[in-house]
Amino acid sequence: MEKLIKSAGQIEERPEEHESAEHRIRLEKVEKLRALGIDPWPQPPEEITAQSTKVIEEFVEGEERSYCLAGRLMAIRLHGKTAFAQLHDGAGKIQLYIRNDVVGTERFEQFEKLIDLGDILFVRGTVFRTKTGEITLKVVSYLLLSKCLYPLPEKFHGLQDIEVKYRQRYLDLMTSEASRDRFVKRSLIITQMRSYLHSHGYLEVETPMLHPIAGGAAAKPFITHHNALHSDFYLRIAPELYLKRLLVGGFERVYEINRNFRNEGISTKHNPEFTMLEFYTAYKDYHFSMDFVEDMLRTIVQAVCGLLEVSYAESVLDFGSPFKRISVHNAVIEYAGIGTEDLTEEKIDTTLRTHGVTTKGHSLGEKVYALFDALVESKLIQPTFVYGLPLEVSPLTKRDPENPSQAPRYEFFIAGMELANSYNELNDPFDQASRFQEQVAAHAAGDEEAHHYDTDFIRALEYGLPPAVGVGIGIDRLVMVLTNTPSIKEVILFPTLKKKQ
Repeated sequence: MEKLIKSAGQIEERPEEHESAEHRIRLEKVEKLRALGIDPWPQPPEEITAQSTKVIEEFVEGEERSYCLAGRLMAIRLHGKTAFAQLHDGAGKIQLYIRNDVVGTERFEQFEKLIDLGDILFVRGTVFRTKTGEITLKVVSYLLLSKCLYPLPEKFHGLQDIEVKYRQRYLDLMTSEASRDRFVKRSLIITQMRSYLHSHGYLEVETPMLHPIAGGAAAKPFITHHNALHSDFYLRIAPELYLKRLLVGGFERVYEINRNFRNEGISTKHNPEFTMLEFYTAYKDYHFSMDFVEDMLRTIVQAVCGLLEVSYAESVLDFGSPFKRISVHNAVIEYAGIGTEDLTEEKIDTTLRTHGVTTKGHSLGEKVYALFDALVESKLIQPTFVYGLPLEVSPLTKRDPENPSQAPRYEFFIAGMELANSYNELNDPFDQASRFQEQVAAHAAGDEEAHHYDTDFIRALEYGLPPAVGVGIGIDRLVMVLTNTPSIKEVILFPTLKKKQ
């Protein structure tokens, strides 16, 4: 009778004492290997000629093709003088068949006694199909390439300890196909994003991550110190002011896939270090960018998911139909059930108190926006552009000539999250200088997210910034949506965590 003696599935979330005992056993095996003259961490003896998927795809019944592979052992079954094992590599997995009379008695015994789950092996062999129909590599020779010194987590359900999952992402990737697939899809999303922008004439650029002045977004920055320059610098909260300098220099369509840092709270939707796409288009406005973003997202979703309806939590998100477009004012009426008369100057303060909403803003627009932020955002499940934002919350935005109290700007929401922000860029140096002064006053009054006065940026505007529209899209949140993932930590390989005590 076949006996299952080792399997990743045998190991539950491991207690400290079990891990310690298993660790000691594996260390003893290292010493035994060395005593036999076997290096537990050598170089591969031959060129690796294929990955598991290629071997399976190329299989032809009756042909004995030879391959050299390398990967991690994720299951081992012994049956007398034979063994079956499962080898995982970067492409997938394949079954190994190891026989005493093929590899030799000594090497078979070494495999049986000194090889463990998690070990990385080089194998050479030929392909055949078993009686159960599984394409399998019959191993002619093998070599241990890297000894695994700890037991693996339970493979069939993945890591159950969230703390371990995020701190030791390699274990999560090793044991969870869903996690690996999520990060492969993330890479594909970014690739498709680049492809779309390149096809529309955008130039990819890189701008500084260390800023002498924090700016480009309303956020509290991280501060660091440059010893040689004897100066404090800020980790980038947004690349906006540098990208707009490039428009001044003559690049009319630019983008950057950038890492930003904001010294704020951590939640299922926020990580202090995150990835954004930011792109700028000269001689266009936010109406253009609405159409552009809608088409870009639809194109990406089709390429990545293969269809335009995507499941997220309990909803099915429809990227195929025209995206909804609604003003902040009307969104509050429609989604919060607040009457038009309750959004007037005379009644707005009462409405705020009734709904328990507070705001630092004083204008009617800021107060309506506070209601939107508190009562509406989480209800915007289907793709929705929200425009008509107050100018006071848009310090880098051009004034709307038809309504000076509003910004020609929109925010894009999906699945109850803000995914994108776009506006006509302020290019009047006098207006921008005045708004910087207002931000400086707000900062002095205690608003840590208010902008600093950026003299060099004002000088750039004085040389002439063409009329332009900018867009920022949160890549981490887009990945959450397209992989049906509720937490941002699940789509960032190494999320920010509190130090272990």
